[in-house]
Amino acid sequence: MTVNTPAMPPTVTRRSRVRRCLLAALIGFGLLLLVAFALDRLFPLHLPAPDTGSTVVLAGDGTPLRAFADSDGVWRYPTTAKWVSPLYLTALLNYEDRWFYRHPGINPYALVRGFAGGLRHGHIVSGGSTLTMQVARIIEPGSHWFRPHTFRGKLVQMFRALQLEAHLDKPQILDLYLNHAPFGGPIEGVEAASWAYLGKPASQLSRAEAALLTVLPQAPSRLRPDRHPEAARAARDKVLGRMRDLRVWSASQVRDAAIEPVVARSLRAPLSAALLAERLHQEQPQARRITSTIDADLQRAAEERVSAYLSRLPARTSAALLVVDNATLEARIYVGTAEFADPVRLGHVDMVRAPRSPGSTLKPFLYGLALDDGLINSQSLLVDAPQDFGGYKPGNFDEAFSGPVSVVEALQRSLNVPAVDMLDRVGPTRFVARLANGGIDLGLPDGARPNLSIILGGASTRLENLVGAYTAFANGGIAGTPRYTLTQAAQPRRLLSPGAAWIIRDILASNPADVEGGPLAGAINRHGAVAWKTGTSYGYRDAWAIGVTDRWTIGVWIGRPDGTPSPGQYGAVTALPLLFQIDDMLPSRGGRAHAAQPASVRATDICWPLGGAADLTATGQCRQRRTAWVLDGAMPPTFAERDLGAWTSGLVGLRVNDKGQRLSGACHARHERALQIARWPALATPWLSIDDRLHSALPPLAPGCSADSLDVASPIRIAGLSDGVTLREAPYSDQPLRVTLRALGAQGSVQWLLNGRLQGSSEGAAPLPLTLAQAGDYRVTALTGDGAFATITLHVVSSRP
Repeated sequence: MTVNTPAMPPTVTRRSRVRRCLLAALIGFGLLLLVAFALDRLFPLHLPAPDTGSTVVLAGDGTPLRAFADSDGVWRYPTTAKWVSPLYLTALLNYEDRWFYRHPGINPYALVRGFAGGLRHGHIVSGGSTLTMQVARIIEPGSHWFRPHTFRGKLVQMFRALQLEAHLDKPQILDLYLNHAPFGGPIEGVEAASWAYLGKPASQLSRAEAALLTVLPQAPSRLRPDRHPEAARAARDKVLGRMRDLRVWSASQVRDAAIEPVVARSLRAPLSAALLAERLHQEQPQARRITSTIDADLQRAAEERVSAYLSRLPARTSAALLVVDNATLEARIYVGTAEFADPVRLGHVDMVRAPRSPGSTLKPFLYGLALDDGLINSQSLLVDAPQDFGGYKPGNFDEAFSGPVSVVEALQRSLNVPAVDMLDRVGPTRFVARLANGGIDLGLPDGARPNLSIILGGASTRLENLVGAYTAFANGGIAGTPRYTLTQAAQPRRLLSPGAAWIIRDILASNPADVEGGPLAGAINRHGAVAWKTGTSYGYRDAWAIGVTDRWTIGVWIGRPDGTPSPGQYGAVTALPLLFQIDDMLPSRGGRAHAAQPASVRATDICWPLGGAADLTATGQCRQRRTAWVLDGAMPPTFAERDLGAWTSGLVGLRVNDKGQRLSGACHARHERALQIARWPALATPWLSIDDRLHSALPPLAPGCSADSLDVASPIRIAGLSDGVTLREAPYSDQPLRVTLRALGAQGSVQWLLNGRLQGSSEGAAPLPLTLAQAGDYRVTALTGDGAFATITLHVVSSRP
């Protein structure tokens, strides 16, 4: 018996086949995923770490100042798509990969086209690579599997491209290309290429430049525009034609772009503000983009100016320059050396932060502190004469003395003795502490304590500290630390009161800068007054000039980094002209206006020699009337003299008889009256006019009266030559005329001056030889420590044929 099995309905059969196909597809897809996962684990991507590569230090506007290559010697300036010109991104994506944002890493249509061409020619002609596949090749160029023009190489690229798409999003992949695409030589990435070849950021590319940089990675050696401009132009024009054909850019835009020549600079890394860039790189070793406060245009101009200026100075001379914006304390110019990496000039030494002797550049702060202490006003009487400060006997730069001088004259002429006298009254330890509070940390020898030599350069500091402190004269007495990046703190600190800072700046700004016979004779600044101060360290090792305007503080140092003396090179003739040149090139607008005269400062007439207000001084006691800047109404008298017994400057009260003779102690006369005499400081007497000297002289002692303490200063007399004598040089002799003099009646040390210049010292009546080097008139002065002095004049006549 035969049994017939009923047939399955057709719909059931079809469903079963569909299910089996779906199951097979799922299994196949799962196996594919497992294989892909296994391959991804076995052959992981080696993505460049985000913090690897070269470092670039930028100016404030993004201009590269200096690039530091990575360990492979590659220059790469980190960038992203948002920092690149849209014209470049448009050209890149339309020329290299129009479907970049749509495909999963590979473009099947392009690959089929490429493989078909390969089968036809026997090797890959048109690779059909997507941008993602190019990135895959770029980030793993050393693998032997990557042979881009072989089938195996293409398969590896495809696999890596799929990996990239699985692990990264499209913007990340694009950024990898923008940073790592090869552009010839050691250049990688579009930003580095744009600066290296075109001298501009990738954000400012024209259409022609965008097209050039788009095609350059295809054959970076063959198309380098600095070596093969014609080949580079032909390739660029091919990109422009593609953009026209795709109607991305209009025909007129492409025509205009094609007119542009291909002009590339010699391939070189930027090297501006090199030592500052190195400093910032050392401070931020992990940073890849460091933005400084430097103004790129001003920096380049300043470097050229410094280089040209140094060309006329001795071969081993270097220089440093720092320019700070007073309002923000941001450094706009930083020149640490005359010629970077020049071994002759020790160009690797950053003299902006090298400790050096500041010379006389600290004097403005000393006088400012004395103003705040109420010790002086701007016209207080000081004495520039030989003095002994406990064994320390300072002299002036020109070895001459001027006698009575004002604070203005002492500061403008940078006289040493008045400054040491002032520091002795303020106190060296206190002065050093105030400077430290304002940002100037003075370096002293090991174990040394602050002493009087500090004010003449007997310590060390740095140019950047001086510049930061000098900004106080433009910022109401508040100093700060120069800023080299926006993340740095300015650290503002009170150094002087607003009034003291204003007075000192006014004094420095009114300095005529007319060094006799020097390059600054008649020099004026086109932006108005520059408040400036120069300094020269002992032995002509350091020449300084610091200047302050409304907007800028400028610091200049010139010398040899190894500390070797440079005779004849000093602040006023070496550093100051360069300061004025730099000021002339700086923009004057945009800064804060000059501070108005503070309410604490007023102009008042004072009288010499007493120092009091003119309207409160008797007519006969006001020998010289001067208009002074007075701070907080303080009217300090002229300093009392040191260790001179009864011979004291100031107002001396005494009694005289009807003949005008002085009465001492118990000595009396029938008709006597009180008399007050305004005395000048004894050490200033040799420089007084005869009239001032007579008005300051003590009346003679009346007969029969015993000597009083007013005559403590014993009179002295110069012996050896008579006053007014004429001397004749020996004929037919090349030897200068020599004379020997004595100070009879002198006790202790005697200082000898020839035409105001210190020649030497003797003890008591010991002889002192003097040399009269040439024919002419001479004034010889012997001055004792208690103020006694004697003067004779000599006339030397030449007898030589």
